[in-house]
Amino acid sequence: MKIHKEGNNIVIYTFFALLLINALLFIIGGRSLIFYLVLLLSVGAFLVILNFFRCSERIISDPHQGMVVAPADGTIVVIEEVMENEYLFEKRLQVSIFMSLFNAHVNWVPCDGKVIHASHQDGRFWAAYLPKSSMENERSNIIIERANGDPILVRQIAGAMAQRIVTYLEPEQECHINQQLGFIKFGSRVDLFLPLHTKIEVKLGDSVRGNQTIIAQL
Repeated sequence: MKIHKEGNNIVIYTFFALLLINALLFIIGGRSLIFYLVLLLSVGAFLVILNFFRCSERIISDPHQGMVVAPADGTIVVIEEVMENEYLFEKRLQVSIFMSLFNAHVNWVPCDGKVIHASHQDGRFWAAYLPKSSMENERSNIIIERANGDPILVRQIAGAMAQRIVTYLEPEQECHINQQLGFIKFGSRVDLFLPLHTKIEVKLGDSVRGNQTIIAQL
């Protein structure tokens, strides 16, 4: 299993911290019940962190114009028409993907185009599945302009346990499907704001895979 570059230090530090804790417990109490309980919890916690930072190669061999792919692994928690009043100032179809601690947290570019806006906003840390997290939590906003001029807003949202949002894209940069957009460390969410004429290919409750599942056709 390949570990994403954003997780290298966390995985190494966690491994040695857990190793030290278990070694001290063994020295102090030997093979006691507490030692085995802590050892079991340590292995479980380390496996969760490894799973969180896993990163596999995902390639769509023949992406076409109009395709919107999932920007993250997770569950579809919102599909609704909303008024986007921060950047686009028009009605849009919002599609939101909630990422639990058990999902890989790599974020992917959802469509081909050019980045015309990228910004970060501080905010609260509500649970990412709550509707208000989209507007009140710490977040990054990326607007990708497609070849036909349609802007697509992608919003990376921190959750209750999030430590940091990482965004790789910058204004004036060309971006494409199969390219990583960024990473959110621990529970979080990604929102897409699509034109109203978009054909949505998923439904509420669906599990999706980043850069694999087709979210919509523009």
